[in-house]
Amino acid sequence: MYVSDLKGVGEKRLQDLNSAGIFTVRDLLLQFPASYRDLTHITPLSDVRAGGMYAINVTVASPATQAFAKGLMITRTVVSDGTGEMTCVWYNQPWMKGNLSVGRSLLLYGRVEMKGKKLQMASPAIETETGMQSVYKAIGSVPPKTVKQLIDKALSSVRGTWKETLPNEIINRFHLMSAEDMLFFIHQPKDACSLKDALYRHSFENLLLFQIAAGLMRTSGRQGIAIKVDSPDEFLKTLPFPPTNAQRRVLFEIANDLKSPSAMARLVQGDVGCGKTAVAFGAMYLACKKGYQCAMMAPTEILARQHFESAKEALEPLGIACGLLTGSMTKKEHVLAKEKIASGQWQAVFGTHALITEDVSYRQLGLVITDEQHRFGVRQRTMLSEKGAGVNVLVMSATPIPRTLSLILYGDLDISVIDEMPAGRKPVKTRIVPEEKRNGMYGFIRKEVQSGRQIYFVCPLVEESEAIEAVSAEDLYEHLKNDIFPDLTVCLVHGKMKSKDKDQEIEDFRTGKTNIMVSTTVIEVGVNVPNATVMVIENAERFGLAQLHQLRGRVGRGGDEAWCFLMANSNERLKTMCETNDGFVIAQKDMELRGPGEIFGTRQSGSVMSELLSENTDANMLKTTHELAREILKRNDADETKAQLVSLANAWLKEKGQIVLSAN
Repeated sequence: MYVSDLKGVGEKRLQDLNSAGIFTVRDLLLQFPASYRDLTHITPLSDVRAGGMYAINVTVASPATQAFAKGLMITRTVVSDGTGEMTCVWYNQPWMKGNLSVGRSLLLYGRVEMKGKKLQMASPAIETETGMQSVYKAIGSVPPKTVKQLIDKALSSVRGTWKETLPNEIINRFHLMSAEDMLFFIHQPKDACSLKDALYRHSFENLLLFQIAAGLMRTSGRQGIAIKVDSPDEFLKTLPFPPTNAQRRVLFEIANDLKSPSAMARLVQGDVGCGKTAVAFGAMYLACKKGYQCAMMAPTEILARQHFESAKEALEPLGIACGLLTGSMTKKEHVLAKEKIASGQWQAVFGTHALITEDVSYRQLGLVITDEQHRFGVRQRTMLSEKGAGVNVLVMSATPIPRTLSLILYGDLDISVIDEMPAGRKPVKTRIVPEEKRNGMYGFIRKEVQSGRQIYFVCPLVEESEAIEAVSAEDLYEHLKNDIFPDLTVCLVHGKMKSKDKDQEIEDFRTGKTNIMVSTTVIEVGVNVPNATVMVIENAERFGLAQLHQLRGRVGRGGDEAWCFLMANSNERLKTMCETNDGFVIAQKDMELRGPGEIFGTRQSGSVMSELLSENTDANMLKTTHELAREILKRNDADETKAQLVSLANAWLKEKGQIVLSAN
């Protein structure tokens, strides 16, 4: 059945739905709610706390007022329920005043924030029904309420006909909800319990199929290029510093993989500053010395260029020609770069996604390396490896993940961990700084700049939000530039800037033209400024521990004493940051406190990984589905359950734009 068959879908709505990839009723029903409003529990005002989402049953206690501020029309009133009072505000909703006559009873739902020293509910929805309410995102110009209405109609049309996906053996063994019940309860939950069971079934299925697919990748035994490399000791002797035992061990593991007739598929995981890049260059050296080309793909042009410049210093003196290919190069530079890659003149090539475009060909590609693996999907690293026959693949990640989680998430890869830091690298000193000590911190920062050092400030928001009580990068930039450090050079970097402008600001900071950089988390990966010694993280409580650790890793890269100041009130999570610099310990703590679904932070939003590690995914589910996938794959190919799950796993991968595998 097509969405065009649903009542209320005219030409314009159909166009919006089709543009979003929604053609059938099934496509529409797989657009799950973005969130839920739990109106089953009404909270007295005396019990609400900042940061929570609440349903409150209140009476309008004061006449509504309206005023303009910073280009916003703000409607404000005070509500009460006998246990307390609270201000409610709405932005750019002038019609709301008509709903707020004194004495009117309202059921409101929204987030409570601290505004000054008082609690405030920002832009609450006026509800007319109780129970669990689904909230959808707009699809094109189709508003959320209309999306909900269309989904309700679609559900009525499929009742009793929705096909089961998982084998009965799995459903019965793990007491899972049926596929149709899951669908209905995700869209129209009876209560919090039915929603939890439905979401559990959805997460269980996705995670199981992913791990079966990962297992197929591992057992597919892709024929590789066997490169008879020399001993890694030859390269290790050329390093300007003594390698750690961990670096030596991992490079020998890579060398053994390169010699094998099966294609290498290895993840090298290590904390910020552990020396992964040196190991990657060692792998490139080994392959290039035997006549093969190597390509290294980074997620940003800045990181690709940094790797290229480092490689020129490390590899060119050893007789290996290095080249760079990025999207921003001129047409003439592109043509020349592609000629040198195709001819093999460049033995080690560095770049961004430009390396995997169709018109780039390699002479004899033997090894591909992807840096910061969480930024690339399986499909992207596969596209790069397909630039040659049986190419060896090395993946690097500076995002520490608990080993048990790594084994599950990267099931198609062998895993090496560089668990040792180079001698002499000083741990970053981390302190929690309450607001009343801010001026003292500013004095410390001024002394650091006067000593020739550079400073990062990181904010959770780009611009001010009336709905979220947090420091914005734009406001802090203006404040520091005009009020606190008017005699210093301050720059601003965030994701809404044009790439060219953002890269220029980062380059100016990297080369020392700027004293202080104010940014969002765009600098989390790939900005290497050894001269930066202080990292200030505003509203640190809004970040996950793993993400705080990644940000902290931007300083202390030059050997000088470095500091990380967490602007927040002290709590158990943030104390962990002050107690250890070990990213794996921090990641384990993060998983214990927030669950696997938050390990990767906000940058995973919209990715396959964020679907797999949703908030209802727990460590037990990860372990259960991992063990189940391994058990299923060991069965005979004639086993009905195995055949069905392998087929489902391939369909799942195809839907996510990944590669498709067979069971044999």
